Amino acid sequence: MSALSSSLSFLIQTLGGLYIMAVLIRFLLQLVRADFYNPISQAIVKITSPLLNPLRKIIPGYGGVDMASLVLALVLQILLLYVLLMVAGASPAQLPFPAIVVRSLVELGLELLNIYMFSLIIIAIASWVAPNSYNPGLMLLYQITEPLTSRIRKVIPPLGGLDFSLMALVIIIVTLKNLLSSLA
Repeated sequence: MSALSSSLSFLIQTLGGLYIMAVLIRFLLQLVRADFYNPISQAIVKITSPLLNPLRKIIPGYGGVDMASLVLALVLQILLLYVLLMVAGASPAQLPFPAIVVRSLVELGLELLNIYMFSLIIIAIASWVAPNSYNPGLMLLYQITEPLTSRIRKVIPPLGGLDFSLMALVIIIVTLKNLLSSLA
């Protein structure tokens, strides 16, 4: 792979990955019914609406789950993989579509787990550095992770003022990431 195609691959992967992450974050924000008026929520909505709104006219939500954003993330991930493989010199005819779909699903699962993992790390660091402070970004991270951490708190209650739900969730996420990575 030449330096030019390597640089192009990096640029495509970075920009495509960031947009797919924005779509997945929008899915999560809608799933947990996060604060729509948060400035970060507004930015994510503005970034993802051009591609997501036309798709919503075709694909309705189901049981409070925004199926259009999941379909968009999957389609974008499939396109991203195809483009990256073509930049690397592979012919589209050589690439079996079912394998690309499975790889895309695994990549999306890993990306969702990464979003949760980094959210938990940021929350933990913020609780040490600036406890009980307000930040729009932190509020969204709390809203995304709270449905999972509250379930864990029912099993592992806080002990002596220490909340181990974040650590337990990180262990679960790392285990799931290892399982998904073994599929890829």
